Amino acid sequence: MKQYLLLAGLTLVFTVRMFAQIPPKGHPNTASSGWKPLFASDLSDASYPKGIWSMDDGGILTATADKAIWTAIPYDDFVLDLLFKTADGTNSGVVVHASDTTNWIPNSVEIQIADDYAQKWADSPTNWQCGAFFGHQAAIKQRLVKKPDEWNRYTVTCQGKMIYVVLNNQLVNTIDLSKFTSATANPDGSTVPAWLNKAPADLPLHGYIGLQGKHAGAPIYFRNLKIKAL
Repeated sequence: MKQYLLLAGLTLVFTVRMFAQIPPKGHPNTASSGWKPLFASDLSDASYPKGIWSMDDGGILTATADKAIWTAIPYDDFVLDLLFKTADGTNSGVVVHASDTTNWIPNSVEIQIADDYAQKWADSPTNWQCGAFFGHQAAIKQRLVKKPDEWNRYTVTCQGKMIYVVLNNQLVNTIDLSKFTSATANPDGSTVPAWLNKAPADLPLHGYIGLQGKHAGAPIYFRNLKIKAL
């Protein structure tokens, strides 16, 4: 009987893990159980420089400077779902696995948000464009982000070393962090930006979730931010 229960338990764990590793085909139903807001409406459970980030009565979150906002607690495996809206020239990002929020750039994974219609980002490397694992791996489809002032939907799933990115209901990036073993060169041979000086494969998977603020002089807007722990 004990052997049967053990076998059944192992089978269940294996099935759950396998299910979680199946790449998502689209956005999740955030009305189902297990979902909660990433931040409280008054941002009382967020960590950020006072006076920089604010959420209006309509639930729109934005920043006045290039300072990130962070969850008060770290996460392991999770699904994050949100809406974002760019302006002309926006360059922002969703930051996961941040082990150091003060020096987050080399100590985290950034899923890029950008106004790909702006010339300066359209002319940048594809791994700097929307949906990319910034500086490391481009989205498999470019220009899926909508033009400025239109809302986009993003779902970021972190499960072990795997990260899946869904943009506007299309899977645009599948990231296997275990393949990014160098701090200077990506698996495709492209050069890693010098400021990303740690190999992603070596980064802790337990960390804070953040949003980049008003970077490169252009604002970014978020709403409907929800998270579900896996």
